[in-house]
Amino acid sequence: MVELLQRNGCILKLFLALFLFLSLVEVPAVEARIRHYKWEVKYEYKSPDCFKKLVITINGRSPGPTILAQQGDTIIVELTNSLWTENVAIHWHGIRQTGTPWSDGTEGVTQCPIVPGDTFKYQFVVDRPGTYLYHAHYGMQREAGLYGSIRVALPDGESEPLSYDYDRSIILNDWYHKSTYEHAVGLSSLKFAWVGEPQSLLIQGKGRFDCSTLTTPSLDPDVCNATNPECSPYAMTVVPGKTYRLRVASLTALSALSFQIEGHNMTVVEADGHYVEPFVVKNLFLYSGETYSVLIKADQDPSRNYWMTTNVVTRNATTPPGLAILNYYPNHPRRSPPAVPPAGPAWDNVRARLDQSLAIKAHQGFIHPPPTSDRVIVLLNNKHHQRLCPLNLTEAFDQTSPPDGYDFVNYDIYKTPNNTNATVSNGIYRLQFNTTVDLILQNANTRNPNNSETHPWHLHGHDFWVLGYGEGKFDMFNDPKKYNLVNPIMKNTVPVHRYGWTALRFRADNPGAWAFHCHIESHFYMGMGVVFESGIDKVGKLPSSIMGCGATRGVHRP
Repeated sequence: MVELLQRNGCILKLFLALFLFLSLVEVPAVEARIRHYKWEVKYEYKSPDCFKKLVITINGRSPGPTILAQQGDTIIVELTNSLWTENVAIHWHGIRQTGTPWSDGTEGVTQCPIVPGDTFKYQFVVDRPGTYLYHAHYGMQREAGLYGSIRVALPDGESEPLSYDYDRSIILNDWYHKSTYEHAVGLSSLKFAWVGEPQSLLIQGKGRFDCSTLTTPSLDPDVCNATNPECSPYAMTVVPGKTYRLRVASLTALSALSFQIEGHNMTVVEADGHYVEPFVVKNLFLYSGETYSVLIKADQDPSRNYWMTTNVVTRNATTPPGLAILNYYPNHPRRSPPAVPPAGPAWDNVRARLDQSLAIKAHQGFIHPPPTSDRVIVLLNNKHHQRLCPLNLTEAFDQTSPPDGYDFVNYDIYKTPNNTNATVSNGIYRLQFNTTVDLILQNANTRNPNNSETHPWHLHGHDFWVLGYGEGKFDMFNDPKKYNLVNPIMKNTVPVHRYGWTALRFRADNPGAWAFHCHIESHFYMGMGVVFESGIDKVGKLPSSIMGCGATRGVHRP
């Protein structure tokens, strides 16, 4: 017995010594995990706004499944295309794809499309925390419902410069009743047909269309059914007194939006994966492709529910507001708020939108000073009835580099342009690796008199510093003196406001070929975009799975 006690005493002392040692040394972080998904993409009849139509789903859902991960995790998505008559590709919006440019999902630039019946494996690392998206990048399939959220958290034990109790994601979208085929035919025809305004606004895939307004009523009562539970308003349940991080993202096909929550202020704390010096808004303006985190506190009267609404801005639209419910527990989530939904801001209040853009600064402690610029490229934004030829992996592209600017002296941004100003090319911008490039987005009049449209521009493979915004024509000599070089926010998507300019800066430090384009679906379809190529020789060996399409995939060896 004495011997047993002595032996157990030694074990206890050894255990205590080991415990003390582990408490004094830094324990290595848990290794990054692999998140494996199997997705099937197919058409299904859905009624997201009470009107039944064919929707592209992922495993039967639209929006698709939310990807939840931690910084450093590897994401593997095995995607099977069951559309049967359409190709597909998915872009992981905001993920830089460092070392995996072939997983960027940009059909015709970084991969062949996934042909009907085929399965393609996307594999990439989520190397930064933040709020991101995924969506179709083939044809106009994004507006058919193929999209979803990506939420990347910090590794265990690390903290953010903000505190909250719960985390939620919401995607805002606009919704058309016509198919993408009908839209594509109209945009591609010699007799040009514009897509028009969307019929509804969706909040997390749900909206409400007024079936009584149908001009050609269907004999099938299920075509538009206001009692369909599929189109009951989205409800986000909150516990009184708690603070919520609401990750709000826009994947509209056309519309710029205002988002507001009745009776609640929102504190903006993140934009496109970067921490923002906090500021308070009542209306949050979002442009297609942007993501924001806002903090809200459930500090209002808990005996009732509240409206969450979206409204179209920048266009004098006929689309009714989108409605959802902020549900204060324990009220029933379908209990309508007693008040009228708050009216959104005036659609043509450019100043309010510009003020929000100017207010977004990098959070103190998370500032990345921009390097000096090596090259300046000015892109003139207007809309012509001509289209760029798409870059195709199977054909040689134009070796002539596109122009770095336009006729700054003589071009009048306030006048309707001649259609001869349009450039038709499949040439790409070749950037010297690791150099820094300034991009000036200059907005101008469209083909319609007295009209200038807001364009959200998205850069693949990189984030950029937002150096400044301005009204009127960009002054190459004086406006750069006004750049914010102290605490500029970094983003991957940014608006250029009507008759104004936006100045961006990025470092070409990610080997590959990367799209930079307007995120309005129809504008990009018509060719409003360019491709930047840098460090191609540093990409390394390409996986055989991306070489070729369908039956020829993997046959060619680089």
